[in-house]
Amino acid sequence: MTIPTTKRRENTRARLLDAAAQLFAEIGLEGASVEAICERAGFTRGAFYSNFESKDELFLQLASAVAEQRLATVRSRIDDFVASGVLAGDADPIELVQRIMDSGIDDRVGVLMMSEIRIHALRDESFGAAYRAQDEAMIASIEEIIQGIVDSGLFTLRIGVPQAAQMLMVQWEGCMARAAVSGYDGERLHRAGAEALGQLVELIIAPAGR
Repeated sequence: MTIPTTKRRENTRARLLDAAAQLFAEIGLEGASVEAICERAGFTRGAFYSNFESKDELFLQLASAVAEQRLATVRSRIDDFVASGVLAGDADPIELVQRIMDSGIDDRVGVLMMSEIRIHALRDESFGAAYRAQDEAMIASIEEIIQGIVDSGLFTLRIGVPQAAQMLMVQWEGCMARAAVSGYDGERLHRAGAEALGQLVELIIAPAGR
């Protein structure tokens, strides 16, 4: 039976997810027990299990929420550029990507959390399969965004859209992880990711007609 979603239930889930993200970043997925998550969020185990079947389900919800928020922010930024005419004329592809990614929401806690989730996916076969499905859906969404920019006629790709999406995602995640290890956070962390993507874009995108 599907339990109807209420404002109170949404708030409970949000607080549990936020508490879990903080703990995962601080002590890792294995160390963050259900009890510790509930204590951090101020709820009982009953509240946890009325919202999530398991800790693995919560992991996947977190990964999905981070990915969806990233994509929503990028799409919103692109829509703003389209409306203002930035995706027309002589826009520089490197500068464009950096301006898009400067609006992102990643921080050190998020980078640590996603790194922990990927490690868990490597260790647990069933969780890994579920995570791969999410990852593939994210890449498909990135492909749609890239294809939309290509269809604008402003740029052309030196490689296929699927390959470009894969390369951009790998570059972004790898750079963000290295920046987090270096102690970066906030604007400095995000600027490092944007600059890394700009360098890759220089290699894979050319002005239309070349």
